[in-house]
Amino acid sequence: MAAIPETVFLFDVDNTLLDNDAVRADLAAHLASAFGPAAADRYWAILEELRVELGYVDYLGALQRYRLDALNDPRLLLMSAFLIDYPFADRVYPGALQALAHARQSGPTVILSDGDVVFQPRKVQRSGLWHVVEGRVLIYIHKELMLDDLQRCHPAQHYVMVDDKLRILTAMKAVLGSRLTTVFVRQGHYAFDAQVVQSLPPADVTIEAIGDLARHDLASLRAAA
Repeated sequence: MAAIPETVFLFDVDNTLLDNDAVRADLAAHLASAFGPAAADRYWAILEELRVELGYVDYLGALQRYRLDALNDPRLLLMSAFLIDYPFADRVYPGALQALAHARQSGPTVILSDGDVVFQPRKVQRSGLWHVVEGRVLIYIHKELMLDDLQRCHPAQHYVMVDDKLRILTAMKAVLGSRLTTVFVRQGHYAFDAQVVQSLPPADVTIEAIGDLARHDLASLRAAA
């Protein structure tokens, strides 16, 4: 039986390793150009409805629901191609691969993400991140509620979670306590939601960009918990 690692490093994807805000901006521009402002507004409204219902952003699911309003619009086929074939590797944050490589020197790296079962894995694969973490990818609906499964799949004495959402880090810390070091990355719109950030306790470690982790003393992360 393989020895249990001392530390496993967990990484979120959207706005942690990959600039999802930029992806969303590209999608918005494409929608407005190909479909017009009214149709684009309808798509975003559907996307938000699904986010509330499901707990995660489902771009393809929103497109499926939008199709019910426009059954005969052939442009929908091109819209799905835009999402599936998007060059996600171009949106990996500067320094993200170096951060993953740096962490890998001290323990396994695992992607721990929320999302659907089609588009989110596609994003991780096309970005190259799947290969970088050697296939250690977990995608849940609410990852903070799946910590028992996480520990079964990737047992460790200690975990380090790197995420742009302080809410997720707080929820995980409440369960794992001192066995988890939370690292808050101040990237993306969630990280700068002042109302949310000010209402929650600070993370164990805060960095301004994912690339900063590549210069961080990893041994000190366990003590930070």
